[in-house]
Order: sequence, then structure tokens, then C-alpha cells
Amino acid sequence: MTALSTKHLLGIKDLTPDDINLILDTAESFKEVINRPIKKVPSLRDLTIANLFFENSTRTKLSFELAEKRLSADVINFAASSSSVKKGETLIDTVNNILAMKVDMVVMRHPNPGAAVFLSKHIDAKIVNAGDGAHEHPTQALLDAFSIKQTLGSVKGKKIAIIGDILHSRVALSNIFCLQKLGAEVMVCGPTTLIPKYIESLGVKVENNLRKALEWCDVANMLRIQLERQDIKFFPSLREYTMLFGLNKEILDSLSKKIVVMHPGPINRGVEITSDVADSDQSIILEQVENGVAVRMAVLFLLAGRG
Repeated sequence: MTALSTKHLLGIKDLTPDDINLILDTAESFKEVINRPIKKVPSLRDLTIANLFFENSTRTKLSFELAEKRLSADVINFAASSSSVKKGETLIDTVNNILAMKVDMVVMRHPNPGAAVFLSKHIDAKIVNAGDGAHEHPTQALLDAFSIKQTLGSVKGKKIAIIGDILHSRVALSNIFCLQKLGAEVMVCGPTTLIPKYIESLGVKVENNLRKALEWCDVANMLRIQLERQDIKFFPSLREYTMLFGLNKEILDSLSKKIVVMHPGPINRGVEITSDVADSDQSIILEQVENGVAVRMAVLFLLAGRG
């Protein structure tokens, strides 16, 4: 298989296992490119890509921008906070104005779930969802799966625990879809108030005890507590959350086996994970960042029909 079965990347839900494997295999080639002295290839030299970020982002935005430049595409960056969106311009108007500038592809992050799907029905350009509210974040799930594959040799048959704020996390949902399609077992772990009621219907295990989850898994993906999405209090205090669900070196060293530790970032050091865990040899957090560029290069390359 050399082409994706889908025109856009709106969510992992829309991808087949073959699509995911094609992206991961392509990312492997691009990882070699970004580790060469000359890190650029002319693959998308004739394309213009617009990055539309209606919500704050540091790592994802930089990662996409770097991926686009490594592929030699022309890049337009748009931040809603400093645009006419503040004056009441609609999403369609904003995008149509950008498309009038002859843009081929749009990478969009938006606070509303389904924004990327909505856009794909109204404009001609290829759409990449860089996160829509608490719904999906497909490229994060792909880079997480790629990082697991690079570290453990494969994703199939591995046990992955996603720990923390599952309720507000688009990373959790995309990861569940992606890991299951690749044949992994998935468990979610966190306070009852931060685990959605529907989650078991997705075929994942649910655990409220951190140690039990860590003893079960091969990989622990520690999620950030998303205080900015929490309009009510879901737990008594950050200190209490850390005592029950924070991963520190003492817990990590006391487990019966060595596990791999991941984090989608940004890290609240000392809350969901301590610095000595984040910086330990069991952590692949920095590899995730490097892999993010390779995976996003693969996604853009394949959506452009260059596969």
C-alpha cells in the first residue's frame, strides 16, 4: 500500500490499520532525513501549507512548521489571537480568505470538537487536524505509536496504560483508537471523576490504582492535568492528585519490571511526573518530540499524494 485511504487526517477513527502502518513506515524514512547533515528534501516544494491555530500551542505548532520546512513547502502561519477572528470573522470566512491565497493544505487546531470535519466539508484543501477541543489529536497518537514501535520493536501485543486526565484529553482518545488498531492492549487510569463513563465501551480496561496500572503495563503514558479545560473541581487539590497518581522515581524503581515512560507534554513537573522520572533512562519524552517531526512529515507527504 502506497497511498492513504483518506483525503484528510481528521482523526485516528477514520484511518485503517494499513493507513497507520504506512504513516509509521514513511516516518521511519523521514527520521533518517532529519538526522542527516542536510535535513531538507524537496518533496513538497510546490505546495503551500497554512497553519491555523485557534488555540495556543507550542510543540505541535513548531513541530508542524519544522516538518513543512524540512519538506520544502511554503508555509503561512496564522494565530487567531492576533487576527480578524477577534473581530467576529467566522471559521469559513477565515479559511476562504486564506485559500484565496492558493493554499493546498491546512493544518488546524481549534477549541471546538469537529471543527476539522466541518471544514473538510466546505473547502477543497487537504485538512490535517492538529487537535479539536477534547476530541482528537491524531498526529500525537501516531507519534506516540511510532515512539513505542521504535523503543520496543512493535506495538502489537504490548500493554499501554494511559494515566491521568482522560476526560479532557484528546490525546487519550486518539491513542486508544490508534493503539487498538495496531493490536495493543490499553488501560486507562486516574481518579473516577476524570474517567469518562463511556470509556469501557471502547474496549479499554479501567483502573483507579496507579501501582496496579504500572505493574500491568509495558508503557505508561502520563497525561497532563488540563486545568484550563476544567470548569469545576474534579479532585480536592493538585497535592492530593500527585500523592495518588503522580509518578516518582521511588514508585518507578519499586516495580517488578522496567517500564517505558511517555508524556505528550507540556509536563507539569512535580504534578503528574517528577523531574527525576522525566529525565531518567526509562523516559522517551525527548524521543517523542523528535519523532513528532518525522511523523508529521510522513502525514503531510502522504496526504499530498507523494507516497
